[in-house]
This record gives sequence, C-alpha cells and structure tokens, in this order.
Amino acid sequence: MVICGIDEAGRGPLAGPVTAGAVVLPENFPIDLLDDSKKLTPADRETALDRILTSSVGFAVGWAWPEEIDRINILQASLLAMKRAYERLLVRADLVLVDGKYVPEIDARCVAIVRGDASAPEIMAASILAKVARDRWMIRYSWIDGRYGFERHKGYPTAEHRRRCAEVGLSEIHRRTFRIFS
Repeated sequence: MVICGIDEAGRGPLAGPVTAGAVVLPENFPIDLLDDSKKLTPADRETALDRILTSSVGFAVGWAWPEEIDRINILQASLLAMKRAYERLLVRADLVLVDGKYVPEIDARCVAIVRGDASAPEIMAASILAKVARDRWMIRYSWIDGRYGFERHKGYPTAEHRRRCAEVGLSEIHRRTFRIFS
C-alpha cells in the first residue's frame, strides 16, 4: 500500500505563504530521523530533509500565497496548498494521511489525524519538508526586502516583527486579514 503524508507550515505567520509538503516514504526509511518539525532543531530538520529528498518514493511542495490567504482564509488556503502539493507528486497514493481535522479535496482516500505530525512518519516527513521549504523562502525573501527581519522570525508574530510593521508599514507579502497591529 502506498501511503502519502501531507502537512502544512505557516498558518500562524503575519506574512508569507502557507506551504504544504506531500511525502511518500519507502518501507526502510529511518524513522528515528523524524519528528514534528517544530520539535526538531534546524540542523536536525536539515538532516532529515536531506534523507527525505534522497530516499523518498515521492515528494512535492505546494504553496498558497498571501493574497489567496486573504481572499479565501487561512484554513482554505492551507487545504489549497495541500491539494497543490499532492497534485505535484509523481506517484499516486492508496491512502493519504493528513495532519489536522480537515482534508484537501484530492482524488485519493484521505484520513485526517489530529497531531499526526507527532505520530505518523509520513506526516512528520511532510511537516519537515513544508517547514524547511517555507523557512528557506522567507529567508530568501529577506534578501529582497530586509526591513522586517524575516530571516529571523520567518514572518511569525514576534514583537520585533510587529514593531517593524508599525515603523515601516506592510510589505506586499503581509497578510492583510491578519491582526498585525494588536
């Protein structure tokens, strides 16, 4: 049975895309490398990601952009990013395990698992892929617009990020429907 894990990263930030990973692991994947991406150190995430990219049966990333988040809301944008990730996979799954309460509209049997990123290896791998892809995107965006410190907080609602928004205004990647000035 081919099992795909799907998870997203970036629901809580004030800026940037929401990113989803879809991963199909081989039977012999070293699952001891995996955990919820938020629990791993950046170095451990990079180690795990390298193995995911070189050993997985298939992987893909999907994105939903700030203007889409503002238009359809963060939940729907997360599901859209998940759908995009799954549709980019070159392999089709018999079963898709999705972190959370909801599943994307895809042509596969899906099971939602609350806190699946802490229990299902396929979802853990997808969580790592999504988080690293999003973090790298935010770091690279900081090279274009260095006013906000995205390379440090990745768009999350830190005091520094809110202060910089108040000082210089919002960028084109800020989510206008989020409470930025609280």
